[in-house]
Amino acid sequence: MAIITSHFAIVKSTVHFPCMSNQHRSLKPTAVRMSMKQQSRNSHPYWASMQADIEAHIKQFITIKEPLVVFEPMHHLIINAPKTTLPALCVAACELVGGERHEAISAASALLIMEAATYTHEHLPLTDRPKPEFGMNHVYGPNVELLTGDGIVPFGFELLARSDGGENSERILRVMVEISRAVGSRGVIEAQYRKAMGSRSDGEEMCHVEEIRRVVEKYEGGLHSCGAVCGGVLGGGSEEEIEKLRKIGSYVGMIQGMVQRGFSGSKEVDEARNLAIKELEFFKDKEVDAIKTFLNV
Repeated sequence: MAIITSHFAIVKSTVHFPCMSNQHRSLKPTAVRMSMKQQSRNSHPYWASMQADIEAHIKQFITIKEPLVVFEPMHHLIINAPKTTLPALCVAACELVGGERHEAISAASALLIMEAATYTHEHLPLTDRPKPEFGMNHVYGPNVELLTGDGIVPFGFELLARSDGGENSERILRVMVEISRAVGSRGVIEAQYRKAMGSRSDGEEMCHVEEIRRVVEKYEGGLHSCGAVCGGVLGGGSEEEIEKLRKIGSYVGMIQGMVQRGFSGSKEVDEARNLAIKELEFFKDKEVDAIKTFLNV
């Protein structure tokens, strides 16, 4: 993963949208996710409350202990990774179908851990990067960050496996499968590859809106779709509810990803929002206000 994201090639395309200046575009994951962190803490108390519960749950599971050379970087990279709406969406989906927050807290924590691993791999301090990562403060060297990024992924699955004492093993197994697919070769890895191939050798981000949309669809779209499904499964939702949540999660991810990349007024965002609202009509007899906060409506 680290090798893929450290080399860049130009996309051959005849139609490109004009690039916005760096002042107005938030394409770098660091700036993007920090803005979401501020948004979750300031604009949406619901997100902030969930985030606090999730981080507390992770700290109970991954403590700083011997050998410190292993657990200190692990703890640091997980807790300090920029926050997104993904874990909160998982819990919100669980509550939407009648579940309790505690039923989804381990899955939400596992999703946060997977995001931290992905973020760590994407931002390794490699010497052959065309540009330094803006705003990155690397406490550890690339060797430690690479190995730690690999090492924390199994902890996410272990956290899930230990979460229910065997009472809901089938649901937990299904959640593990969903997460594996979302972060694997047809999900996040494919998005990272597309992003690498769509970026220029001088480090400039891709400007072709269709390529960006494809990356967002696999990255934020796929992860949020997974998060919503995991919440629905653990909350005891019906298959129809779970599939509705899968679509809603995908639309939420598309909105978040496109907005973060500077396309807040684009037709892709409007279409995704309208489609998500339409899918939410299925839950008209339930409390949907929490889910609506993810749609910026």
